Amino acid sequence: MNKPKLWTKDFLIISTANFFLYFTFYLLMVAITVFATERFHATPSQAGLASGIFVIGTLLARLFVGKSIDRIGWKKTLYIGFILFLITTCLYFLVNSMGFLYVNRFLNGAALGVASTATGTIVAKIIPNERRGEGTGYYALSVTLAAAIGPFLGMYVGEHAGFNMNFTICTVLLAFSFVAIFFVKVPKLELTEEQLAKMQGISLYSFFEAKAVPISVIAFFIALGYSSILSFLTSYAKEINLVDVGSFFFIVYAVFILVSRPFTGRWFDTKGENVVMYPSFLFFAVALAVLSQAHEGWVLLLAGALVGLGYGTFSSSAQAISIKVSPKNRIGLATSTFYIFLDAGIGIGPFILGFLIPHLGFRGMYVFMAVVIFICLFLYYFLHGRKAGELNRVSQPNQA
Repeated sequence: MNKPKLWTKDFLIISTANFFLYFTFYLLMVAITVFATERFHATPSQAGLASGIFVIGTLLARLFVGKSIDRIGWKKTLYIGFILFLITTCLYFLVNSMGFLYVNRFLNGAALGVASTATGTIVAKIIPNERRGEGTGYYALSVTLAAAIGPFLGMYVGEHAGFNMNFTICTVLLAFSFVAIFFVKVPKLELTEEQLAKMQGISLYSFFEAKAVPISVIAFFIALGYSSILSFLTSYAKEINLVDVGSFFFIVYAVFILVSRPFTGRWFDTKGENVVMYPSFLFFAVALAVLSQAHEGWVLLLAGALVGLGYGTFSSSAQAISIKVSPKNRIGLATSTFYIFLDAGIGIGPFILGFLIPHLGFRGMYVFMAVVIFICLFLYYFLHGRKAGELNRVSQPNQA
């Protein structure tokens, strides 16, 4: 029996467009703090706010677009998100004060929330059910590669060609993506009058997909662990005199995701999600423990490889689970629910962990997060893994 086709024109366009969305996000995350400091003489806290307010905009947009995307239309939401993201990215050329920068960063983040929720919802419909884990894994590579290439290029271009060149690169790539999405054929979603009525009400049901909440709660805690790396790895590498090696951390992280993704996605579909989820918790917990004890460069890079196998596998597989357990008519809401919790963990994490560092130091903080991630393994078992294991045992004899 032939597998349904995964690598279609629509899948490739949506994945590429999503890559450029997140490429812009990660590139500007590393460039904006320096931009604010050098252009407007901002203090570290002001520059940090200019960077972090983006995530607040993204969260709020996801909250409302997840409720409305099925009613507005998936493709129309995609167009709106891309237009807004392109316009607000162009506005960086005109920023002349910190107030203007704060407002534009917030709007830029909101636009990303709209556009990325649309791409995630559309790709979930495009991917065949029989290849859900594999397809979601490959789609998630667009974010992984953006997280590796965006910061590297943003730092390099900012150093050698200036801030405006960074803004120009992002604008050109987003314009190219905006043209490309017009060629995507998006399946129509037919909704009953009862389903439309529920969407129009104001309740938790209209903002969150209940069946996606358990895996999303776990994603929040896992994202806390990842935020400890995103926010504090540079400072930690300076403290242990491994700055040069530390710059390759995310490259190694991306390479190991690229190598492992074809296997983990296929195992998700053929053997069940638990086969990949339980090891992902262990790999990530061990990665943080190894990172806490890094004294040499190879240990730091080993931690990067383990993070790729742990967090990289978890993020794509957990997204696939959130879609798998949710009703087909609420895929958009399930996608936004998952990313709201994931983004919240990454956004709130630095603030929470910042209180621990003065007392525990960087090494102690990473040990603490390793314990938290290990506990998440048991949380996953009670919230989803136990039920998924029982369903898998029932389905295997039937398939045979």
